[in-house]
Amino acid sequence: MTDDGWQAEISETEEAGARRSRRPLHEEAAERLRDMILEGNLAPGERITEQSLCDRMGFSRTPLREAIKTLTSEGLILLQPNRGATVALLSLDDIEDTFRVIGALEALAGEMACSNVRDDDIAEIRVLHYQMALHRTRGERLEYFKLNQRIHEKIVELSGNAVLLETHKRLGGRIRRHRFAANVSAERWDQAIREHEEMLDALAARDGKKLSEILRRHLDNKRTAAENATATERQSSAN
Repeated sequence: MTDDGWQAEISETEEAGARRSRRPLHEEAAERLRDMILEGNLAPGERITEQSLCDRMGFSRTPLREAIKTLTSEGLILLQPNRGATVALLSLDDIEDTFRVIGALEALAGEMACSNVRDDDIAEIRVLHYQMALHRTRGERLEYFKLNQRIHEKIVELSGNAVLLETHKRLGGRIRRHRFAANVSAERWDQAIREHEEMLDALAARDGKKLSEILRRHLDNKRTAAENATATERQSSAN
């Protein structure tokens, strides 16, 4: 396909995203709150005060409470007796263990996806990849990350395995912020782009074994970067 063709597909995808943005208030509140946690505007372990967030975000209590429930189900927020809602704080061991399980799930999903993927699925992922790479050139980490996650989710969906999909979704929220933090350096960010290019090539070739190996390596590299970023962040907070 020509560059003009890809640009047209990207524009259509962006327009579809704009249509989807007309969402109920609780979904908008969940998206805003999720972004605040990912970007570190709400720190791990920080208590969530409803009135303060309402003032800060411009939402009433009802959609904010629904948003908190949504992020609790995703693992980004914890609800604890006598403490209320706090931003999830995982130990380094928890982060490592969860990344290893997610890596195994995505490796299995990649192998299974190659048996189910259609040409239009590959075209969709290719467009998402080009959009993601554009955000990398602009240094737009949050926008990049959202497309990055959509690509991973799409591959898991293509596995066609409902149990795998549900387990991946349930565990993925626990380390969502740490996946975001993994691309803190330009070197790792560029490495991640190259790994995604390899993933796309393997998927297009329907090479399940190769895609499985790439995804496992990709998640291992991401885990190492996330652990280093988290350790540095916590050491800085302690000083």
